[in-house]
Amino acid sequence: MNWSEIAQHISRVTGKAFTVNQARAVGGGCINQGYAISSETDTYFVKLNSPSQVAMFEAEALGLQQMLATATIRVPQPICWGTVANACYLVLEWIELGRGNNSTWEEMGRKLAAMHKFDVMSITNQAAFGWERNNTIGSTPQINDWTTDWAEFFAKHRLGYQFKLANRRGGHFPQQQALLAAIPDLLAHQPQPSLVHGDLWGGNAACTTTGEPVIFDPATYIGDREVDLAMTELFGGFPAAFYQGYNAIFPLDRGYETRKTLYNLYHILNHYNLFGGSYGAQANRTIAQILSR
Repeated sequence: MNWSEIAQHISRVTGKAFTVNQARAVGGGCINQGYAISSETDTYFVKLNSPSQVAMFEAEALGLQQMLATATIRVPQPICWGTVANACYLVLEWIELGRGNNSTWEEMGRKLAAMHKFDVMSITNQAAFGWERNNTIGSTPQINDWTTDWAEFFAKHRLGYQFKLANRRGGHFPQQQALLAAIPDLLAHQPQPSLVHGDLWGGNAACTTTGEPVIFDPATYIGDREVDLAMTELFGGFPAAFYQGYNAIFPLDRGYETRKTLYNLYHILNHYNLFGGSYGAQANRTIAQILSR
């Protein structure tokens, strides 16, 4: 990789000359390549993908900017993004990660709750669910058309869209229509629109070496805050202190225990669309569980 164009872009944006003296590969997830690039004095985190994926990075940068605007929970600051000859890139603030403890996780819960309580009208001018552009969940398109009714949004642009993709790849979901028809009753709780991370599993949450909670790799949109809490439980759950901190600031509404299973079906279907395998069977078990209640 020739880093000179990216280094020049960083220099223009920051107003400080930056030359890459060292570039080392670091974890970038299963979608992107990740690098730490350093000069004598500064380090940045860079994500790379094929040039056709630049819109994905543009959307991620916008999501991070909106989270920063809430002045609640720490996220990496986006520095610059664009394309070079053989790649697109997103340059982010480098954050040194450390090990968390109970107080760290409690503070993460409190700060996430504060972000969810933030008045989204001040950044979107929309009293609706969706976002100002489509983005991605993993590498799957995520449709964010503005919709005033949350149940309609989730049925059409979350589960409905994932079912469409899954059916195209040969998935078989006998209770699909029954589930979609039940969503207005399942999601009748009228949530407030909240800025959500959108992909909040354990791999996207950590703390700094100074103990400050930080979240990253968002799939941002305006939705029901419970989608973030639900996903924290999908792969084993965050520490109990996280939920204690969250509920101290913004207690969860009645019925969350039922709704979280429906919300996590979105991610199970997305995993089927990305990876196939046993996720189809898991989706059918989850659908049956939801409809049996």
